[in-house]
Amino acid sequence: MSSTRDTLIETLAAERDGMVDLTRDLIAIPSENPPGMHYHDALELLRSRLEALGFDDTRIEGDCIVSFAGSGTRTVYFSGHYDVVPAQRRDQFTPRLHGKTIVGRGSSDMKSGLAAMTYAARALRELRLLENGRVGLVFVPDEETAGPRGSRYLAARELLGADGVGMLTPEPTGGVVWNANRGAITLRVTARGKTAHVGRQHEGVNAFEGMLIVAQALQELKHEVERHTTAFHIAPDIARRSILMLGGRAEGGTNFNAVPDECWFTVDRRLNPEEDFEVEKQRLFDVIDRARGPATIEVEVIQAGRASGSDENGSLGRALAESIVEVTGRPARFELCPGLLEIRFYAEHGVPAFAYGPGLLTVSHGPDEFVPIDRIVECSQVYALTVARLFDTG
Repeated sequence: MSSTRDTLIETLAAERDGMVDLTRDLIAIPSENPPGMHYHDALELLRSRLEALGFDDTRIEGDCIVSFAGSGTRTVYFSGHYDVVPAQRRDQFTPRLHGKTIVGRGSSDMKSGLAAMTYAARALRELRLLENGRVGLVFVPDEETAGPRGSRYLAARELLGADGVGMLTPEPTGGVVWNANRGAITLRVTARGKTAHVGRQHEGVNAFEGMLIVAQALQELKHEVERHTTAFHIAPDIARRSILMLGGRAEGGTNFNAVPDECWFTVDRRLNPEEDFEVEKQRLFDVIDRARGPATIEVEVIQAGRASGSDENGSLGRALAESIVEVTGRPARFELCPGLLEIRFYAEHGVPAFAYGPGLLTVSHGPDEFVPIDRIVECSQVYALTVARLFDTG
């Protein structure tokens, strides 16, 4: 097996230019989300590049691409998103090489990762290392907006994770592995009252005061839930606590001398993997219901996503850790991602799922986003070695 691994590493090192070219071509497509622009252009580029690289089992599902290589049914999915957050400057979509880095919107999150996983799958196919299983390449949009046209779309049609024994996604993890993610329940709570001049406030219903009643009740819940901690690794220690944040956004009223007839604020509940999503969601609604005062209270769910966690000591976690050591010379570090990840869609189907990518979270979404080219190649090597190990050991 050692000679096979050496060949994989050498093969992918020789594909450096191909990975750079694909990354740059993807960056040049302004697939901003929101609102979801140029998805067709990104799809066409990916489809044509997969065809040129010899992938002959490729299908388009809505705005997603799914492509398979290998034999049998056991499948390791390499899944990544091609949408990016909006640019701060239009020249961010003009990719450029700067020393040993590629600069441009999406270079880190995560168009370089798409190139890495594509060439990893190609090397595994070309070296005939997929006779005991398959790699499924999945390219999706809408990751930046919770996946309605992407992974959520595939899951609703039972096209996500079929026969999956593992999933890897090249999020910009900065050298660590995210084997878990927090869940999210984000609400907009609106209090509606009746306006009146301040001098005749007795004729009105103060929406702000109604909002405060709800906010105070949620503040009490906040003190309780933030005593919950996770057993997954995350630093610093205080970050292990569950989260309930009030007032990320708030707005209301029309003037200082008028009783406000509408006020609203947001509630962002971030759950640890050990917490029950449905139970915690119901607790939020129960607290709001009990706190209703004279104002009318309306609740809108802005976002809802489940937490997930995969065992780092399972077969995929061990194969990934060993491959990281072999390629980088550094031990693998597994951590909980503080935000939502698309690993959750696969974990919900019982598929172990991990995020590991070439990019850096510290520069992703920023005006000078970049990715080190060496990390793209290393990520591709890690992905290929992980699959080779997994299918060799069963």
